[in-house]
Amino acid sequence: MAQEKENFLGRWSRLKREQEEKSVAQKNESQDQPPELPPLDKLTPDSEFSGFMHPKVEDALRRAALKKLFADPHFNIPDPYEAYSGDWTVGEPIPDEMLATLNQARTLLFSDQQKEEADAKQVAEEQAKIAQQQAKKDDEPGRQDT
Repeated sequence: MAQEKENFLGRWSRLKREQEEKSVAQKNESQDQPPELPPLDKLTPDSEFSGFMHPKVEDALRRAALKKLFADPHFNIPDPYEAYSGDWTVGEPIPDEMLATLNQARTLLFSDQQKEEADAKQVAEEQAKIAQQQAKKDDEPGRQDT
């Protein structure tokens, strides 16, 4: 009687193989047929789109479904925390007065005449600052003239 009974591991192994064979057969059957898909005009952003990703679904139908999904305004709003998602072309340009004070702009962007004018302007501004500081220094309260 002990030999008639199947041992535990043999029975477990046989049942496991049968279960795998059934799952493989079911998987093959399910892959042969495309899933039941809803009509494109009834799709909303909350609809289930995973059926359209099935290998048996035509590419044109898949593209149409994805186009319908990504037409939702939710996907057109850039992430404010993404560094490169903003439009950085709308900033104010550097004013000409500030541009003239930049050394790189003088050497790369301006012609020789503009460079000389910018240099003369900068020298004049520096001299004015020095004169103003000197006048302020001479006019300090409590300082006695020597």
